Amino acid sequence: MRAFADALDQIPMTLAENSGLSPIAALASIKSRQVTEKNSRLGVDCMQTGSNDMRDAFVIDPLIGKRQQLMLATQLCRMVLKINNVIIAGSGEEDY
Repeated sequence: MRAFADALDQIPMTLAENSGLSPIAALASIKSRQVTEKNSRLGVDCMQTGSNDMRDAFVIDPLIGKRQQLMLATQLCRMVLKINNVIIAGSGEEDY
């Protein structure tokens, strides 16, 4: 579960890094501001306009697209874990 959460954190970290910002500092700042301001719309200010509110910057992703991406990512993780369990369970040479 933690690895899945870490994978989701890579999205804003990659945006910050590609924008020339410090990825860890940007992620920490966004997460703390989301909690203190109770504003889930805060994101990476790639254009360095001074506003992190994505609604104000007109950055809007359709819910159906995000939902589908998360469902596919979750299914892929489950498939990889299932394959890994099968390989580990039958990893002995005598099985062949």
